[in-house]
Amino acid sequence: MLQKAEEKLRTYFGYTSFRPGQQTIVKSLLSGCDTLGIMPTGGGKSICYQIPALLFDGVTIVISPLISLMKDQVDALASAGIAAAEINSTLDAAEVRERMRKAREGVYKLLYVAPERLETDSFMALVSELPIAMVAVDEAHCVSQWGHDFRPSYLAISRFIQSLPKRPVIAALTATATPEVTADIQRLLSLQDERIYISGFGRDNLHLSVRKGEDRRRFIRDYLEARREQAGIVYAATRKDVDALYDYFQERGFSVTRYHAGLSEAERARNQEAFLYDDARVMFATNAFGMGIDKSNVRYVIHYSLPKNLEAYYQEAGRAGRDGEPSECILLFHSQDIQTQMFFIEQNQQGAERREHEYKKLYAMIDYCRTPRCLQQYIVQYFGDHAAGECGRCGNCTNEAELADITLEAQKVFSCVKRMRERYGASLVAQVLKGSRNKKVLEFGFDKLPTYGLMSDYTEKQIVDLIELFIAEGYLRVTENKYPILALGDRALPVLKGEEQVWQKVLIRPIKREEDDELFERLRQLRKELSQKEGVPPYVIFHDSTLKELSQICPTDKETMLTIKGIGAAKFEKYGSYFLACVQEYLQKKEGAATASD
Repeated sequence: MLQKAEEKLRTYFGYTSFRPGQQTIVKSLLSGCDTLGIMPTGGGKSICYQIPALLFDGVTIVISPLISLMKDQVDALASAGIAAAEINSTLDAAEVRERMRKAREGVYKLLYVAPERLETDSFMALVSELPIAMVAVDEAHCVSQWGHDFRPSYLAISRFIQSLPKRPVIAALTATATPEVTADIQRLLSLQDERIYISGFGRDNLHLSVRKGEDRRRFIRDYLEARREQAGIVYAATRKDVDALYDYFQERGFSVTRYHAGLSEAERARNQEAFLYDDARVMFATNAFGMGIDKSNVRYVIHYSLPKNLEAYYQEAGRAGRDGEPSECILLFHSQDIQTQMFFIEQNQQGAERREHEYKKLYAMIDYCRTPRCLQQYIVQYFGDHAAGECGRCGNCTNEAELADITLEAQKVFSCVKRMRERYGASLVAQVLKGSRNKKVLEFGFDKLPTYGLMSDYTEKQIVDLIELFIAEGYLRVTENKYPILALGDRALPVLKGEEQVWQKVLIRPIKREEDDELFERLRQLRKELSQKEGVPPYVIFHDSTLKELSQICPTDKETMLTIKGIGAAKFEKYGSYFLACVQEYLQKKEGAATASD
């Protein structure tokens, strides 16, 4: 069966072999086992159920959370020569019945539906007549209340499966699942004798970095100026920030658009389409611009402000480089953003247990911003992979600044926290160390402590920055709630005793302007023209990685072109002649220029 799967992969998707992690999931599903696959964003999760769906007798129901995600998947399948359909709220009853009829007759191998659809009697009556071979649950973390995108309707999936006359194979796939969420998925989807495959959360093509204290708008302006022809996403925490950034950059002639829940549905759809079709290079967005964004050539994701947790951050950052090409993920960290996220947690109508859980996840996100350790390693360990080594490419790993011994400063801070009886926050500790005459410092008599004024040559901000570093590295602990209190961590005592040293590293990384390959640009323009003619996003035709390989190999015949990743027989028949002509025209022009110079 695996050989047949690879034949389908080659014919429809133009790849000669599965990516790491895909093969084990495909093999497990084809053997009839319930399978939970956890793969990084951009790891090719959809192929894991699409290939088995083509080989199974019967229909595969795909549970997908968003209409835009369904449409993207169906468009991409149609472009590859695979018949699929979605059932969603934009269709009337007659259209739904017609698509279900075609599914019964074997026209469609894959049928995409939202989880809410499983709660309607009319749909259940129609689906009962389908020969369902597999149910694939995309974005499976949505089933867990501890996941970052909880959708109550996902709880209907288990009841739906149990109602079927014959139990199908279950595939559950997600990119962001902590061990706690993974256990929830197993339980709430009622998986049986399941196999779990975690293909690693690391993304080798992503360069992660955190930049602290930047003039954020100026940083983004310089960054976008250096990459005017590249597609990217800039996430901000509030609608107000998104609108302000959009207005600022639009006035300065940048190719930008925006997306947030305050816009009308029509405007959101129009703006998303402009970004997907490369009519706008940069998307400014809140986290409302989320799942369903399958644009492959996003070269960078910048977080203008602190995300609410690592699950959300890594999913958003992972929208960069889905084609496997090198891409950047930059988080611009300012400590005042913490208060914004705390406000959001307090505003939510949720119980004390849920709020406590959200605070815990927020503080893990904050520690990510503070740590001097490998950023990729920090993330994968958060998701349960404690065997991962340093990535060697993130902002912290590639930082060439020399380590500085800050043991003495650490001893002063730890001593002050201890003498203040581990009952106060970072700001007050910093004021005491600075020697502030603040009313609260004097009122509590902290000016009498031996640690008062010990760091008077530092600013309070510098002291707070040091405290945040010590928190991230486990020297200090904070209570994970609205009013965090400092306490000594397990690593502090050996430092106070003089048994261990503490080191600090400062991140410095310049922005570099990148130049585009002439043929690559020609191919990209051709792709855009074809996408406009066909009414599909450019990446549905070919990913950037495919265009780059085309520009490197310069094929002049069908056989050579079919060796390029991402070009299968169906796509060659559809687009091959256009791209071959473009390459040949470029080569002739180049040859003519070389002859003229001789």
